[in-house]
Amino acid sequence: MYFTQAITRLPADSVATGLTTASLGAPDAELTRQQFRAYVDILLQLGLTVTTLPAQPDYPDAHFVEDTAVLMPELAIITNPGAPSRRGEIHSIAPLVSRFRHAVWLGEGAHMDGGDVLMVDKRFFIGLSSRTNEAGISQFAAAVEKFGYSVQAVPVGAGLHLKSIVNYVGRNTLILSEDAVNNPAFTGFAQIVLSPQEEYAGNTLWINDTLITPSGYPHTLRQLQALGLPIIQTDTSEIRKMDGGLTCLSLRF
Repeated sequence: MYFTQAITRLPADSVATGLTTASLGAPDAELTRQQFRAYVDILLQLGLTVTTLPAQPDYPDAHFVEDTAVLMPELAIITNPGAPSRRGEIHSIAPLVSRFRHAVWLGEGAHMDGGDVLMVDKRFFIGLSSRTNEAGISQFAAAVEKFGYSVQAVPVGAGLHLKSIVNYVGRNTLILSEDAVNNPAFTGFAQIVLSPQEEYAGNTLWINDTLITPSGYPHTLRQLQALGLPIIQTDTSEIRKMDGGLTCLSLRF
């Protein structure tokens, strides 16, 4: 898929009050914004038109816009995030998304975070996690299968989201944690296996045949370089403190 557009949201001063399972200390709000702006600059460098929404102080996780919607060429799914404190975020995202795609909303009791949704061509792998439930996956499948997509649920045992531990990096290759290597869902893909010490680097973003990867993970970087694709490294130290990664910070389409 070639991406031409991205939607992002500026991190709020309240970013440190968001949800996290990490024990890396509180993020600095200004440094978070600096890292966010560097990320947006990379998207612009790759030729995307970027729409940046204003911060939402009442929703300190709202800059992780990926969790609020899933976009594909035919439609968009408004996801109804799994954490109750984040469900209000969809009401500011949906009107903008609806300008680009026909929007389908998940119903009451059906929950999904976009961070659990990995699209590879016409296949969706969706993490069954603490944020995405069976009802969410079922409703998602009903909306997308009519367009020729397949949907496969993948239980997430470790990590907040599926894309915390598995991502597609082009050339029929997945980057994934050791725990995910033997999952039958991923048969047929070449694999870059992360060392336990560098699992965070698994949240590498593939855009228009360029890889964006967090800086500071040399073993993973060497494995990515073997793919022969352009690679851009960027600092995500503050974003990581709130369970965030490079995929979380934008909706790409």
